[in-house]
Amino acid sequence: MPSETIVQSVLDFLKTYPPFDQINPDELNELATQVNLNYFEVGDVLFREGDPPLPTVFVVKQGNIKLSRKQGEQEVLIDECDEGSVFGIRPLMANDRYLSTAIVAEKTLLYAIPIAAFARVMESNSKVAMYFAAGFASGGITDNLKDMTKVKRMLALKDELPEAISLNDTDTLKINPAKQMVSCSPTHTVWEAAKIMSIFNVGSILVVDNENYPVGIITDSDFRRKVVARQETIKTNPVTEIMSSPVKTIKPNLSVSEIMLLMVNNKVTHFCVTKDGTDASPALGIISQRDLLIAQGNNPAVLAKQISVTNSVERLVAIRGKAEKLIWSYLQNEVAVPFISNIITEINDSLIRKATSLATQKLQEKGWVVPNLQYAFLSMGSEGRKEQLLRTDQDHAIIYENPPKGEEQKAKEYFLELGKEVTRILLKCGFDACPGNMMANNPKWNQPVAKWEKYFHKWISEPDHNSLMHVSIFFDFRPVAGDESLAKNLRSFISNEIKKTNLFLPYLAKKALTNPPPLSFFRSFIVEKSGQHKNEFDIKARAMVPLIDAARVLAYEHQLPGFNSTFERFAQVASINQGLAPLCEAAAMGYEILMRHRAIQGLKNGNSGRYLNPNKFNKLERQTIRNIFKTIEKIQEVLDTRYRTGLLR
Repeated sequence: MPSETIVQSVLDFLKTYPPFDQINPDELNELATQVNLNYFEVGDVLFREGDPPLPTVFVVKQGNIKLSRKQGEQEVLIDECDEGSVFGIRPLMANDRYLSTAIVAEKTLLYAIPIAAFARVMESNSKVAMYFAAGFASGGITDNLKDMTKVKRMLALKDELPEAISLNDTDTLKINPAKQMVSCSPTHTVWEAAKIMSIFNVGSILVVDNENYPVGIITDSDFRRKVVARQETIKTNPVTEIMSSPVKTIKPNLSVSEIMLLMVNNKVTHFCVTKDGTDASPALGIISQRDLLIAQGNNPAVLAKQISVTNSVERLVAIRGKAEKLIWSYLQNEVAVPFISNIITEINDSLIRKATSLATQKLQEKGWVVPNLQYAFLSMGSEGRKEQLLRTDQDHAIIYENPPKGEEQKAKEYFLELGKEVTRILLKCGFDACPGNMMANNPKWNQPVAKWEKYFHKWISEPDHNSLMHVSIFFDFRPVAGDESLAKNLRSFISNEIKKTNLFLPYLAKKALTNPPPLSFFRSFIVEKSGQHKNEFDIKARAMVPLIDAARVLAYEHQLPGFNSTFERFAQVASINQGLAPLCEAAAMGYEILMRHRAIQGLKNGNSGRYLNPNKFNKLERQTIRNIFKTIEKIQEVLDTRYRTGLLR
């Protein structure tokens, strides 16, 4: 048996890391007496993919272990284990071989815990078993349902685990539907129901009778299929014409897993929760697949947390790759695009902040002296508008405080090197370089406050063709890392500059009119006439950009502050200008549909989703997109009238 000093050392280490911090002191002390300390050199292989299990579980005391897996002929990194990481758990759960190869990446000290001792701890501590069941341990124990069933037995849960449902904290999580209930009566019109949904920012509305019994349900999908895609106006018709009926109902207090299984079996995406579980009792609320996705533990917060704690660029690449699966899951489950874009923006922002942190650390290691100046890393273009669902090209810049006289060159060199390093990291994470080199590694777009003010002053006071080329990128900026006040002050400077001139907004409107409604004289889709994408439809340039440009013009005209997305700009204009409200609301919905369509096609084809083959659109898709084109046509007519006749606010 190890000496008391060694046992105490092991105990002090383990109790500072999960899940050992969940074990009572006596049990942890007993476990510590059975732990061995082993030293490994760089390149040592602990186990290989396919090897039979070793009799121990490993905890990294010091060093780094890389876990990789074969994909074809390549060895792909799937995880890294550093101080406090636990790995090699899976054989304990599945009595199977290793699914990965563990290689020592730097000189490493490992604690080896006998499997039998570790199994006793898991069997007597449900929180420990749940910790690994949730998939937080390197090497994972939740690779298949066989593993999951073993964990479930350990936790002494009575009900059987449904197929394809992951075990996590949401197996016992209950959703309170009362706070989520929005309803209308059968006599409400389609337009009134849409307004109610917009006010409460929900994706579905319940239709109830005088006794609050559910008689139907309307979702965002119903509006797209039954309202937007129809040529005639049905806004004044009763909601009964588009609602789905009868409503599928469930009783209160079901777990997330139970509701998920019922949705799969009934092939529905929404349930009405009623007092007794039938449609012959009062409705309590609605639960949708979106609610379940948000409630699940495998959510964006997990990815953002993983990004924040890793110090490995390779790990960042793997984590960001998971976001595409998340997007696909949300799209398949009809989650609203503004919600998806906000979630992915949080993940992208976490990634950029980590990239700037790693870049700063690397420069310090190289001997660079950090200037005593505040700076902000700005995302621009689609990411600046919080609309970059897929990993497209980078658009970013750096703004920093005006340096003292004589320190300009040092500041310039440092921040340029920082911009180059961040750009390199983002390239590794799958974000392509900007074709126009509008990135922080370009000295032109890595400048102090005074220079950025000169740029915007010139673009606003002399709005020629070249200036307006920069509008779509540089005027949609947002601070992601560093000192946000620099960006906010620059935004205020821009607003003040626009107020000083009567030239800028008309020129901005003129630019917004350069992309006409994307239908030809014969009412067919305008496609590319030559090049790599010949006969394909450019959904970004032909349909999305006209709406982006129109929203930008209206936002500046109405002096809307902040760093807003296209959805938010249209919504805010609609809220303060009743005359434009119906058109702006239609434009916001149209933009959401286009973003959804582009993201789905991009994920299906493994590209940006920008170029589509219109011949592959089904009838519903073609009609829906044509109706969006009509909205573009109307909003461009409004801009043309407002600015050619000089009707400025």
